[in-house]
Formats: sequence, structure tokens, C-alpha cells
Amino acid sequence: MVPKNLHYKMPAEWTEHERTFVAWPVQDSMCYPEDYEQVVNGYYIELVKAIAEFEPVTVVVNPNEVEQVKGYFSEENVDFLSIAHNDAWIRDNGPTFLTNEDGQVAGVNWKFNAWGGKYAPWDLDDQVAPSILDHYGIKRFDAPLIMEGGSIHVDGEGTVITTEECLLNPNRNNEMTKKEIEGYLKQYLNIEQVIWLKRGLSGDETDGHVDNLACFAAPGKVLIQVCGDPSDENYAITQENLEILKKTVDAKGRKLEIIPIEQPPMAEFEGSRLTLSYLNFYFVNGGIILPVFGGTAEETDQVAEQTLAAVYPDRKIRKINGMSIIKEGGNVHCTTQQMAKI
Repeated sequence: MVPKNLHYKMPAEWTEHERTFVAWPVQDSMCYPEDYEQVVNGYYIELVKAIAEFEPVTVVVNPNEVEQVKGYFSEENVDFLSIAHNDAWIRDNGPTFLTNEDGQVAGVNWKFNAWGGKYAPWDLDDQVAPSILDHYGIKRFDAPLIMEGGSIHVDGEGTVITTEECLLNPNRNNEMTKKEIEGYLKQYLNIEQVIWLKRGLSGDETDGHVDNLACFAAPGKVLIQVCGDPSDENYAITQENLEILKKTVDAKGRKLEIIPIEQPPMAEFEGSRLTLSYLNFYFVNGGIILPVFGGTAEETDQVAEQTLAAVYPDRKIRKINGMSIIKEGGNVHCTTQQMAKI
């Protein structure tokens, strides 16, 4: 049986959460392990405390580090779960939580291969999702598809948005056709329509995760990061995706309202572009955790905050320093995973 047959579906991220999961970083697997203390002190401690202002947080920690990590936090709604893992991107190796009309929670355990085999080993990461679901006694659906949570966004009403660059990449499911992949999304997320954008942002080593590019703001409404500089590679990328969205209707037949957010100024490190994205924000109960970048991005930081505040006047915008983690390849949304509340 698959989730659709049992009337489970993936709820939209803005619906109420039971808790948020954050996985603690593993120094040996970092791109820049010498920055470990800086990443912990400048990002992870702040992230957990920021989310804890809104909802409970469960920190997934390698068994030999549990006591050390506990020492960073005094918040009553932060707890710790000992699970061995290779890397900290729980959006991608964690479970996708589902709910049904009977008030039950389940989870999808996707196959995980470290973004197309880029970072070995990943055997422990492939077991994070089933370990979490088994720990909480949550019904588990094992999907026969290699996929990361950062590659999809749903509207909760039958539509998912993703990119061809990622889901159709031969380094994931090279034996499957687009139609077959779409079929699995429909079965395991219980959706009716897939909106296929083309490419993700320039420099994104995840092969175009949609959570850097675009997301549903509400049913029938899409936020997308755009670029106004024709000489920037992201200009062509975002213009192509904008045209797709303008011509698309969702599963309910609605023409999409599109809300653009201008990208931060380009930044590089050691000759490689950093994938700076305001769309890598995260919904929490009553708020939004928004990565901002400072420096030359101060103006676009403010515009992004103002845009989200206008779209969500009832949510508190909680900013966090997105530069402190970005060299590792992701940001707020990548390092979080929500468990739906029933």
C-alpha cells in the first residue's frame, strides 16, 4: 500500500508543526571542517534557539556527542535524539511527514544517495529517516525513489513544485522516466499535479533544489527568487522558470499569483559561487526563520523581509545570519525538517 491509497498526504509547510528536527553537524563530513566551531557557534546554536522561540525542537545528534551538545541549550522545548548520521542536512535525508483525515501521522522514507553520490559515505544518512519514524512509532512508507526533501514543495491541495534539473538527473533515478517519477510523487505525496520548473540557481551543488528557487506561499500563490541582471546566469534561469509559472495552473485549476523576491548580490568563495537564497526560509508556528546575508546584501535583505512580512502579516519574521553556514552548501530550510501536527 502507498500513502495515497490510505488517504495520507503531505501537508503544506505553513500548517501547524508538532516539532522541528535539526541534525547536528559532523565535522569530518563538512566541506570546510576547520570552520566547525564557527558553524556551530555562528549558526546551529542560533538556529535551534530561534526555532525554539516558536515550537519544540528535536536535535538529532551522533551518540558520542549527545552530552556535549546538550550543554549548549537550556531551553525547555529543546530535546535530543541519538541517531548516527554522516551529515547534517536533515531536510534531504529526513522523513517527509504525512497526515490523514483520521488525525494520524505517517512518514515517507525516500532513498538517499548524497545528492547523486557527491559525498561518501552516506550509509548512515540513508537510515536517518527510518530511525526517526521508528523512534516515534510512526507508520512508514518506503518509497522506491531517490529523492531529497529540498527538491519539492507542496501547496497542500494537490500540487507539488520541483525542478527537472534535480528529479530527472541521471545521478538519482537514471532507470526511471519522467512519467514514472511523477507517478511515484503522486502515490507517496498524494498530489495530482507536478509543476516542473527547469533549472535551479547557479552554483547549487544539489543539482537545482527548488527550495532555493521557489515555494508556495499559499494555495495558488508562489514565491520565486529572481535576478534583474541580464549578465548573471540566474537571469536566464529565473526568467525561464517565471514563464513556466505564468502559463501554469495548479491542481485546482487556479492561475498562479507570482510574488518575486530579488536575489542578494552575487558572492563567491574560492572562485565558486555561493547559492544565496531568501527562499531557503523556514515556516515555524506563528513565524518565519529567514536567512539574511548582510554587507552588500543589506538592501535586498530588507526588501526580502518586507515582502514576506506583507505576505504573512500575522507571522513574526525571525532573521538569522545565512552567511555563517552558506559555504557548506545550504541554509535554514536545508537544515530543518517539520513534523506535522494533528
